[in-house]
Amino acid sequence: MADRIPRSEFAANYALPDWRILLHSIEGWFVAPTFPAGAAFLTAVADAAEAADHHPDLELRYPGRVHVRLTSHDARGLTSRDADLAATISELAAAAGLTSEPSAAEQVEVAIDALDIDLVRPFWNAVLAYEDEPPVVPGDTVDGIRDPRGIGPGFWFQQMDEPRPQRSRIHLDVIVSHDEVQDRLAATLAAGGTLLTDEHAPAFWVLADAEGNEACLCTWQGRD
Repeated sequence: MADRIPRSEFAANYALPDWRILLHSIEGWFVAPTFPAGAAFLTAVADAAEAADHHPDLELRYPGRVHVRLTSHDARGLTSRDADLAATISELAAAAGLTSEPSAAEQVEVAIDALDIDLVRPFWNAVLAYEDEPPVVPGDTVDGIRDPRGIGPGFWFQQMDEPRPQRSRIHLDVIVSHDEVQDRLAATLAAGGTLLTDEHAPAFWVLADAEGNEACLCTWQGRD
């Protein structure tokens, strides 16, 4: 088992231009000229992952876009194994004539404000057919749930000390790469959004639409 590497250290120590850090993982998007070429690349990645005994999440989308997400589940974050396999995958992509699209990296999580997380979490597990996400620190409150199929967005529960009747109780966290967030922020504001606070930037910016529904633009920065 490799040791988890803080994200700031990972970013400083590994040159991976095809990849972007998104909280607990790194993601790469690669564009093949045809769907069969994308499938062949997917197979090559699977073979490399099996040889390394380190397995990413893989998706092939028409007409030939391949999405790769790497994380070390046993370390609950990024390790040298992720960096090594990412470098190998980039080499495979270049050899096969694929182009990378790092600006496409993105994740979406749904955040729910809760006064009693243990009380409300089972409802969301049941209605979504999700399961608990083990806490990073054993024994801590379970504040996240996940799709066991790896398809749906993650949900997490934000501990509240008192009710907030005049605010949204559910909001989206949109996680983008650190070098894309300013463009996304500008586009959101130009589309009629309001910046509620940038107090916690660059970890996250809190925004709202014209009727007060909230979303956060998030990056990995400012969290280690």
